[in-house]
Amino acid sequence: MTNDREQAEARVAERVLAGDVRAAARLMRDLDDQLPAAVAALKRLYPSTGRAFVLGVTGNPGAGKSTLVDALIERFRKQGHRVGVVAVDPTSPFSGGAILGDRIRMSRHATDPGVFIRSLATRGHMGGLSRSTADVVTVLDAMGYEVVIVETVGVGQDEIEIAAQAEATVVVTVPGLGDEVQAIKAGILEIADVLVVNKADREGADRSVRDLLGMLELRGPHAQPVEIVKTVASTGQGVDELLQAVERHRARALLPPPGRAGEGSPRRRKRAEAMLVEAVHDRLRRAADEALAARADLRERVASRAIDPYTAADELLAALLHGPEHPRPGS
Repeated sequence: MTNDREQAEARVAERVLAGDVRAAARLMRDLDDQLPAAVAALKRLYPSTGRAFVLGVTGNPGAGKSTLVDALIERFRKQGHRVGVVAVDPTSPFSGGAILGDRIRMSRHATDPGVFIRSLATRGHMGGLSRSTADVVTVLDAMGYEVVIVETVGVGQDEIEIAAQAEATVVVTVPGLGDEVQAIKAGILEIADVLVVNKADREGADRSVRDLLGMLELRGPHAQPVEIVKTVASTGQGVDELLQAVERHRARALLPPPGRAGEGSPRRRKRAEAMLVEAVHDRLRRAADEALAARADLRERVASRAIDPYTAADELLAALLHGPEHPRPGS
């Protein structure tokens, strides 16, 4: 039975590495559902990754991120790169799935075999990303997509997570909506490698650029350089300049060109470390949820004030990490 399971996992991995879109889509769905067989297949794929250039695009809702991503897809395709897109959408309150607005806006690329677009639901995951975002990026990387664009849900102050999972982060804002002030509140400026003032044909675009420049100066003399680019994504204006700014960041960060391996750069090491941390956190969360579900008595004792929630948490974690026969930490 074990051999059959391993052979099935190996076949899935082989099909994904061969570029089988159906196999990849099924694997992505199973990874989002956290099926053990999917994780086993992902483990087989990981050694074949590390070639994709991962570009994060984030910013407040209404900034035109999806339109900008659509334009970037077109430019990368003209350069001859295969492009994967992970569009992280809000979770539908009715179905629990992704509201597929981003995929609809990028529909003109749907028939292009060199483009793969996957929408993911946040499912309540904080940080602007889905819990399976990194896994889906790994699958796209293994399939041979040289560029993977990750567009976040755009929830403002929870967008910071993209900086750890991308090798370059583009933060999109627009003039006239107070996004510059919101960027300070959210810490968005700290994660930006390139800042975009989109819809730059609106009044106030130049002022937005000046305000952002002033805010960047507050970061201190040793901060990494951040370029500001004005775009009108709906017409394509400024998109080539944005791509050039991303390329300059890639060179500064010592990242290899898209499609080439280069695990030694600091940014790629940071991304690998973030994947490890997220994998550990995810497994601990699931184990804690399962342990808590099995301890109805503990929940009742907290509800009846027989025990405080902090002592109960210590008891649960001690049993989870060391077994029920071990005393809780600090006892």
